[in-house]
Amino acid sequence: MQKAAEKLQQIQSELIAPKNLENKFGNYRYRSAESILEALKPHLEKHKAIVILSDEMVDIGGRIYVKSTASFTADGETISTTAFAREAESKKGMDDAQVTGACSSYSRKYALNGLFCIDDTKDADATNDHGKSESAAEPNSEMIDKIIASFNAQSTIAELDAKLAKAKTTPYGENPRVQASYQTNKTRLSK
Repeated sequence: MQKAAEKLQQIQSELIAPKNLENKFGNYRYRSAESILEALKPHLEKHKAIVILSDEMVDIGGRIYVKSTASFTADGETISTTAFAREAESKKGMDDAQVTGACSSYSRKYALNGLFCIDDTKDADATNDHGKSESAAEPNSEMIDKIIASFNAQSTIAELDAKLAKAKTTPYGENPRVQASYQTNKTRLSK
């Protein structure tokens, strides 16, 4: 797996996947799986590699999750990573197929993030205002969702524990949703 790993590392260091989309309602910028793939294609061509995305529906604790796998293949060698996203029981204005599709897009995005080392979070030092702002500890739903998605993308308990340690360096590490997701993923990985 030497050649594939070397090419993957080169692409990881070269790839720039900007947050080129804007959520006007939430007033934040984001990237989609499609945005990542668009930024990735020239690098795949350059390094004569391919990426294949696949989804699998899995039942975990009575809830349906989309398990997305991003596989990088170069020189006949493949490296893969997975991510999970839970389907909402319902989403206003969306039929069942649209809910599954949105869940798939979300899960694929985080599988790609994991494979290509695309970090959606800022370094804790960059966001730490050293207590000068009262809003620093307020829940940030987007950040909590990103932490949870990073937990879902792990394939070993050691990796999960490392992500929890990183989360605890932020104001969101002790958030009840974050802690519940950690426990759910630890149970999933213990099986």
